[in-house]
Amino acid sequence: MRTNPNPSPNPLAVVRNLGILAHVDAGKTTVTERILYSTGTTHKRGEVHDGTTVTDFDPQERDRGITIFAAAVSCSWDGHRINLIDTPGHVDFADEVERALRVLDGAVAVFDAVAGVEPQSESVWRQADRHGVPRIAFVNKLDRAGADLDTAVESIRGRLHPAPLVVQLPIGAEDGFRGVVDLVRMRALVWADGADTAVEQAVPEELRDEATRRRRLLEEAVAELHAGALEEFCARSTLSPSTLRLALRELTRSGDGVVVLCGSAYRNRGIEPLLDAVVAYLPSPLDVPAVRGLRDGAHEERPADPQAPFAALAFKVSATPTGRFTYLRVYSGTIEKGDTVFDASARRTERIGRILRVQADRHAQVDRAVAGDIVAVVGLKSARAGSTLCAPAAPVVLEPPDVADPVVSVAVEARTSTETDRLAPALARLAEEDPSLVVRTDAETGQTVLSGMGELHLEVAVEKIRRDTGLEVNVGRPRVSYRETVGRGVSGFVFRHVRQDGGAGQFAHVVLDVEPLDTESGFEFRSAVVGGSVPQEYVRAVEAGCRDALAEGPLGGHPVTGLRVTLTDGATHVKDSSDTAFRTAGRLGLRDALRACAMLLLEPVVEVTVTVPEEVVGGVLGDLASRRGRVSGSVTRAGAAVVTATVPLAELFGYATRLRSRTQGRGTFTARPTGYAPAPVTTPTR
Repeated sequence: MRTNPNPSPNPLAVVRNLGILAHVDAGKTTVTERILYSTGTTHKRGEVHDGTTVTDFDPQERDRGITIFAAAVSCSWDGHRINLIDTPGHVDFADEVERALRVLDGAVAVFDAVAGVEPQSESVWRQADRHGVPRIAFVNKLDRAGADLDTAVESIRGRLHPAPLVVQLPIGAEDGFRGVVDLVRMRALVWADGADTAVEQAVPEELRDEATRRRRLLEEAVAELHAGALEEFCARSTLSPSTLRLALRELTRSGDGVVVLCGSAYRNRGIEPLLDAVVAYLPSPLDVPAVRGLRDGAHEERPADPQAPFAALAFKVSATPTGRFTYLRVYSGTIEKGDTVFDASARRTERIGRILRVQADRHAQVDRAVAGDIVAVVGLKSARAGSTLCAPAAPVVLEPPDVADPVVSVAVEARTSTETDRLAPALARLAEEDPSLVVRTDAETGQTVLSGMGELHLEVAVEKIRRDTGLEVNVGRPRVSYRETVGRGVSGFVFRHVRQDGGAGQFAHVVLDVEPLDTESGFEFRSAVVGGSVPQEYVRAVEAGCRDALAEGPLGGHPVTGLRVTLTDGATHVKDSSDTAFRTAGRLGLRDALRACAMLLLEPVVEVTVTVPEEVVGGVLGDLASRRGRVSGSVTRAGAAVVTATVPLAELFGYATRLRSRTQGRGTFTARPTGYAPAPVTTPTR
């Protein structure tokens, strides 16, 4: 563990809140383990295949060998405190990544040196783009056969479209990978076999010309993007190390460039330079814009200042045998044990029982937390993921993380009638911990339906119930969430709502145009009424009624999306017209109008990337075709065929078992949602 001889006067300047992002099996958890080991936080290297990692502590994670739940850890390096979140790489748990990115200041994106950018790498990169999270890239597994840094960098440039700024040159290749040349300082870092730390030495003679060439390319790339670096480059035809570091720092934080490093986490090679890059290039809480929230309907900023009014966002809730933990990112102010805070989302006060510094499943109690901290607190009863906690005297509501709509559902029930009463609270606790899980009761069948982001997501949820409560649960066949849309619309559809049952009546007359939307915005309502035939307050009621009608379409009661409704005309009654009447007219009128439209049934589709031995690729292509898959690409990489196809989600149930049997266990696949597409059979117009 290094110490900084010149600590910053502001404690927040030496804090880094970052996440580890990547495709499944790119090595995120191993990178996290080596960071903990290199910083002295742990004294033994944890291994994913042995089930001994710190962050994959859940029994299911160890059994399956993948990260399922985002885990937070803290460590120190070069006088800086690093709060790190190891995120899942499987697409079914993308909501965990979304909640983590909402509270992070930076990220390390890990890429496989053989595979380069993989589907979920691209998905998490786009998630980070949406949140404006600065990133550095770490190309991992350079010791693998077929590993190539330049090919991986080109895939980053081509698929993710940032400006990759490569600051290292590998020494050795594949099994012979033993170090890197630091192109900023023009020094070599070499790891001897079995050594935990690198030895710094001069650049090897055989790599000197190549290192000089790559340093020149780095300087030119930086000068193109950074005005200060360009000025020095034009004056001196080179960049000093200090100018280069400053430019790399500013380009990383603005998102105009991505620093690229390389190594092999499994062999503990490249982790120390990665930590140096985290400290040098990723932002502290002081370097990111002040968090914005709403107070009494107006925007208000809360600076990263321990003296400012307290404001924090809850991004994760976990129920454990020792209590209910609420994970917080503190954006401003300070809290201490015993303080009373205001839950602005639930509009109630809560008392902080304990404050804990998190180390995955281990916790150390602390007296207080300040702006910039990521901690867990005990004692909160109402807080959920996305809740804002703030000072009672200065309430504010921060923007919560987005929650994706579930795409797969299963019916669940207790195996015996005596355990039925225990199932409901177990499901409620699941949904409380994971907002992307939705529990509802089917009105027609009376079944309890659990919905989530994928087949694996639901398997994990059901297994968690079994392990945590001892309940045996029966699970029905997975079902996908269909949508309905307008294929051909109608114009001038007239609907009259008249009701007289004694007393004041209801009267509303509306004329609607319904048409398909070319965009993916879902639903659009507009008014083309002229002459005031429908007052503005009633127009809003018609829109509300139309939105009510979208819940169930005419084909099969599925949600309706992808349409535009235009209110073109209407009429009112001097006594019987009201908001209620026009809302009812909007709901019933659009429902009838949809029956008159040509409707299409939409099904969720996913992009599947299948990696198989070349000799079995023909059978795999045939199997994909039988599942209504459309192949979009096929490449050969390191002796394996990588096939990309778009497949309806409903056809993928059980595909993992089928693929294993076709490839003798050597085939793998990943899938990521790409939206909805028309199902092959449409219901006739009613």
